[in-house]
Formats: sequence, C-alpha cells, structure tokens
Amino acid sequence: MDKLANSMKRLNLIIACLIVPITLLSQTKEDKLGSWWMFFGTHHLNGKYSIHYETQLRHYEIGANFFQLLPRVGLNYKIDDNSMVTAGYAWIPTQPDLGEGFEGDLVTENRTWQQFILRNKIKNINFRHRYRLEQRWVKQNNFTDYKNRVRYMLSAKVPLSKNENSPLFLFIYDEVFLHIDDNPFNQNRLYAALGYTVNKNMNIQAGYLRHRNGDLNLNRLQLAVFLNTGN
Repeated sequence: MDKLANSMKRLNLIIACLIVPITLLSQTKEDKLGSWWMFFGTHHLNGKYSIHYETQLRHYEIGANFFQLLPRVGLNYKIDDNSMVTAGYAWIPTQPDLGEGFEGDLVTENRTWQQFILRNKIKNINFRHRYRLEQRWVKQNNFTDYKNRVRYMLSAKVPLSKNENSPLFLFIYDEVFLHIDDNPFNQNRLYAALGYTVNKNMNIQAGYLRHRNGDLNLNRLQLAVFLNTGN
C-alpha cells in the first residue's frame, strides 16, 4: 500500500507539471510558441577549480525567427560539496524586433557576472539556490546603457523512481530578475522539464518555460544538454 501511495503521489506531481503549462499557454499575450536550444558544460581542472561554458540559441518561433544568442563562460571555485562561487563573461546579440532575424539591427550586450550556488537535500529531492549578480553594457543604435541586475533561482531535481539507477527525473525551477533601479522587477521564469541521465557525466532535459518579460508573457520549449568532464 505504501508503494502504491508513493507511486500515486509521483504520478499526481507529473500530471500537475504537465497541466499547469498547458493552462498557462491559453492565457498568453503572445501567439508564438518559441524555443531555446541549450548546451551547458563543466570541465574540472582539479578538485577545486572548473570551467563553466554554455551556449543558448533562442528563437521567437520553434527553430525559426532568431531572437538571441547567449554564449557564456566562467571560472568555478568549489567551497565544499554543497557550495560554489563563479565569475564569468558573456557577449549577447539580441534581435528585439519580431521577424527581423539577423538581418535587422541587433542589440549587443557585454556582460560580466558573479554567482553563489548553495545546495541542500530533503529526502531524495535535490534543491539548489543560485544567487547571481550581473553588470551589463547594452548597446543599441550606437548608444551604450549600463545596467545592474540581481537574479535568484530556486530549483529542484526530483527522481521519478526510488531505484537509484533509474535515469528519469523531473527538474523544476523559478527564477526572479531584479534591476537595481527605481523599477526593480524585470522578469520571472517558471520552468518544468523531464530529464534523462545518459551516464554520470551527461544528462538531457526537455521542458517548458513560462517567461514573463516586462509586459510580455512568453511560452518557450527548451531542449538542453548538460556535460560534465574532467572528473
């Protein structure tokens, strides 16, 4: 009976994570379903230091109508098994006008960033708190605007079986973006994905992102690959 109850709880959680995004889709102000294709890598140099590298390709529509390219690198320092700090850089071209793609005038951004990650575990659920600071130099029409931003993400990785060797898991997060100015609230991202552990160094996630950005409520499908090397 206990096994059946636990199975029902997990099933209800999965159903809720599937129904909520579908409900939100019917409430959106934008009629385009976009996509983010993402790759995240970590290469360990030794027991303390590692290199973070990632690339994200974002579209206004699934696989078409370019929105943004986000390559980002950073140097990680492991404080202990549950905490880590990172400092890095990103250069980001963005197309703010729907339908213009690479042909239109792009907004370009040089960004430096620092973050602190804290992990904890409750039973078999792994939680992660990510605190990030960003210094942003955004250039548009030959004018550069400097901005500061704070981000906080709370994420959870939930195994879908009590079997430790089961490769399937659920990954969810919510992230809040705050500007350091008179109008602080900037963005919110709510995400749910189904993940598959290929091996100890690699996993794949496919999910849905509900992205509130200013007055826009955006819906994005995501496919992400995570690679961990040099252990």
